[in-house]
Amino acid sequence: MKATAIAHPNIAVIKYWGKRDIPLNLPSVPSISVTLSQFFTETTVEWGSSKDQCTLNGEESSDAARKVFQFLDRVDADRPYCRVVSRNNFPTAAGLASSASAFAALALAASSAANKNLSPRELSLLARQGSGSAARSIWGGWVQWQKGINSDGSDSYAFPIAPQDHWDIRIIVAVVSDQKKKISSRKAMNLSAETSPFFQAWCDTAEEDIRIAKEAIQNKNLNQLGRQMEHSTMKMFGTMFATQPSIRYWKSDTLSILDKVETLRETGIDCWATMDAGPNVKILCLAKDAEKIQTAIDENCIVSHVLSAGSDARII
Repeated sequence: MKATAIAHPNIAVIKYWGKRDIPLNLPSVPSISVTLSQFFTETTVEWGSSKDQCTLNGEESSDAARKVFQFLDRVDADRPYCRVVSRNNFPTAAGLASSASAFAALALAASSAANKNLSPRELSLLARQGSGSAARSIWGGWVQWQKGINSDGSDSYAFPIAPQDHWDIRIIVAVVSDQKKKISSRKAMNLSAETSPFFQAWCDTAEEDIRIAKEAIQNKNLNQLGRQMEHSTMKMFGTMFATQPSIRYWKSDTLSILDKVETLRETGIDCWATMDAGPNVKILCLAKDAEKIQTAIDENCIVSHVLSAGSDARII
């Protein structure tokens, strides 16, 4: 059997950072994201081949293969050999949530090829075990990933809180660097949990961030959502900066873009910035303002993309 799936990355507006269970990718905090259009991972799984083989962006990768086949063992512990071919149409491992779309697409393609009819909730639970944020990329639009309390992770899954067409907003992705990160998100968040004196405060304030952001999304209040998104972002990076050794993904152009976003707000343009574990900046704004914002920041990035809310993961 063979199946091909597409999934889109997502950008957390209320951040995920830290795990209460590392092997199961159970988060220390809940999070909210928006799934992105245009960017995608396309993955084909052949269930039953002559040997295990994994190709990522046209190249065989032993590191990727190890993670992929460990994940397929979760789909079926008695699985046959499988061939996996996956590609991203955007930079991999550069802080653009490539692991989210990758494992969401892999979960859907593998379960379909294995003839397992999983519900979206079951797919979210499965994808989470490959990459935490992949739990959110099963869904399009605005998505919440609940922390859960069960030790087996059975209640830690994502669910939609507003559909793709709920709000005509744009997310400008300013690519400051397309190089692979020096320290992976997985390693960095574990170090933060172990050594940052701010980590507990980060966890203790997350639920209030969720409440305010959900209200803002439901009411389409960009100013309220943007303020809370930046607050969540800076708390996350404050936790990283205080980690031993300190984790700093930002580049000089990251800071330049943040300054420009503040300046644009002072001129009356409602725009707000966030970053994930990487130097690249994402700017949330209304559709009517996207072109002006993109023009203002372009000298500080390699390339910028104007994206809208994306759709559910799907079989093609």
